[in-house]
Amino acid sequence: MNLVERWFAELARRKLRRSTHRSVVELEADIRKWTNAWNKDPRPFVWTKTADQILETLAAYCERINDSEH
Repeated sequence: MNLVERWFAELARRKLRRSTHRSVVELEADIRKWTNAWNKDPRPFVWTKTADQILETLAAYCERINDSEH
């Protein structure tokens, strides 16, 4: 997942799934507020696993779902 997708995933998690908004205008204002706060103190995303670890996890997942007989 590239960093732009990761940023939008963070936005969705913090503002769409964990917040309550009564209107689109309220949601938009909340997103703008969060974005402005993020831009004042940006935190880079850091990979905590190596590419090999990620690929091993993905391979194990693919093997599990292929053997599920669905």
